[in-house]
Amino acid sequence: MQFYLNGYQIGDPEIHAPAAGFERPANDLPEAVDVLIVGTGPAGLVLAAQLSTCPGFTTRVVERRAGPLELGHADGVACRTVEMFEAFGLSSRLLREACWISETVFWRPDEQDRSRIRRTGRIDDAAGELSEMPHVIVNQARLQQYLLEYMEKSPTRLRPDYGLEAVSVQVEDTGDYPVAVTLRPTGGGAEQTVRAKYVVGTDGARSAVRTSIGRELQGDVANHAWGVMDILAVTDFPDIRIKSAIQSANEGNILLIPREGGYLVRLYVDLGVVDPGRRDEIRNTPAERLIEVAQKVLHPYTLDVKDIIWCSVYEVGQRVTDKFDDVPADRVTAQLPRVFIAGDACHTHSAKAGQGMNVSMQDTFNLGWKLAAVLQGRAAPTLLHTYSAERQPVAKELIDFDKEWSAIMGSPPKDPLHPERGGVDPAELQEYFEKSGRYTAGLATRYPSGPLIGTAEHQALAGGFTIGARFHSAPVIRIADAKPLHLGHVHRADGAWRLYAFADASAERLHALLGWLAESPSSPIRRFTPADADPDSVIDVRAIYQQGHREIEVDALPSLLLPRKGRFGLIDYEKAFSPDPRSGMDIFDQRGIDRVRGALVVVRPDQYVAHVLPLDARDALEDFFGRFLLDARS
Repeated sequence: MQFYLNGYQIGDPEIHAPAAGFERPANDLPEAVDVLIVGTGPAGLVLAAQLSTCPGFTTRVVERRAGPLELGHADGVACRTVEMFEAFGLSSRLLREACWISETVFWRPDEQDRSRIRRTGRIDDAAGELSEMPHVIVNQARLQQYLLEYMEKSPTRLRPDYGLEAVSVQVEDTGDYPVAVTLRPTGGGAEQTVRAKYVVGTDGARSAVRTSIGRELQGDVANHAWGVMDILAVTDFPDIRIKSAIQSANEGNILLIPREGGYLVRLYVDLGVVDPGRRDEIRNTPAERLIEVAQKVLHPYTLDVKDIIWCSVYEVGQRVTDKFDDVPADRVTAQLPRVFIAGDACHTHSAKAGQGMNVSMQDTFNLGWKLAAVLQGRAAPTLLHTYSAERQPVAKELIDFDKEWSAIMGSPPKDPLHPERGGVDPAELQEYFEKSGRYTAGLATRYPSGPLIGTAEHQALAGGFTIGARFHSAPVIRIADAKPLHLGHVHRADGAWRLYAFADASAERLHALLGWLAESPSSPIRRFTPADADPDSVIDVRAIYQQGHREIEVDALPSLLLPRKGRFGLIDYEKAFSPDPRSGMDIFDQRGIDRVRGALVVVRPDQYVAHVLPLDARDALEDFFGRFLLDARS
């Protein structure tokens, strides 16, 4: 964590000095804003948190509830989401409070007595090679509170305007603020209209923003019901603190998820196929019935429920919209997007795979830096087309995965004596969990080649940094202070691109690249960074040497790795790294870096690998950034 760049400041260093005019947003909404976010779910707050650090434009957030969420329903936080929270500086708090899911155990009917269950398997929940971050469980309300507090500490002191719901959204053809949003106070009172340059609807499955732009959730209901409840209970079930997939012979299935705090547990209880004529009856299943089913599934173990914190019944359904913005498919080349939807507003699915909240937050992590780049004049508005183009296929993949996941989770175990009855072999269930590990960890997304993703002709230079996939961190040593850390953890949610330059054997190509980036008029850093901005504010360069950190003198590093920043021109010493000898395998071997030629890994602001290039591919690097960034010094 870096601070004091522009002067010593007492107190909490995470509280930024307020930007001029942003000491505290007024209670009344202004007539016009640059970005209006509708909804304070996880997707809305991830977007708001990103934009709260940008005082150059106005962001406001409206929420129909009277205040912050107190009891959330989502709880699973995938490894990829924890990586994202590290970019906000929030992962340590999340990891301290959350319940870590390290393993999954499997229970099925005992072959000697099928009325009883027995443990039959155990696997790592997320293999260590997938991510340095664990899969964790924490209440959605707490997760959102972290983001709200981040916003309060930001330069804009952003906080939501509660008690307002969107009634309609209209996009006009002209004007600086072409989107008119009609808002209604939920506590009564007159409607008001706020104009905006951009509107983002993160207002849930019944989204008024989605309806206003003519998008519809399309898909099916699987006619299978599950009850879910968070409980405090006394039990002799031995795996009550381990994620458990439990199949009973005749009573249904349970997915058991231990919750944060050491005592709380969530049960997803299989209620079976839904008769369409009894849909309302199933939805009104009382908690006592869910407990009764759970007790039967867990036999011979006992379950004495002491307190029910939350309980609900839902039908499995998978729906997605065909596009995530207001531009018709046949108008993409002629019309710029002004309204976007994210999260449940554009995709809904079952809860058991733990993907909904995570994919929703990744939606707006994708969108936020793009909006900021356009509003700050760093990128052309056409960049915003890439949001729907990249995220809608991800949601479609999620729907397809969820259908498969829900089907296998809702199937009874095969009975060896009655194979004609069908079902799922418990061994198949365990195998499916193992195969799905990358997906449930949130690490399966891979964006295809396009405006923001390069082609793969140089992928072999850095085989472990897959183009289009998220940047897979690895341990390094920071040269200036010998601090061991993860390279990916230097990536902040600040809208900057990262160039990770891995040295060639002699470091000659590396130093030639760094010299060109620092001095050449055609350098992307010189072309696209405003003259009055810090040199790493748009494109942040980090170098990783092959030598040990004790073999490199700090004062011999190229000037680009010792940039002068802030109002005092202080030197940033945190740009150069060496392999960590204590990690067992250094980063060059772990991530398949070509030791002879080195590699340049280009990483987007949302932590996805955009390109892998040779260290001397200057024209290709300049051409890549020239696709979407605007020349700042012309």
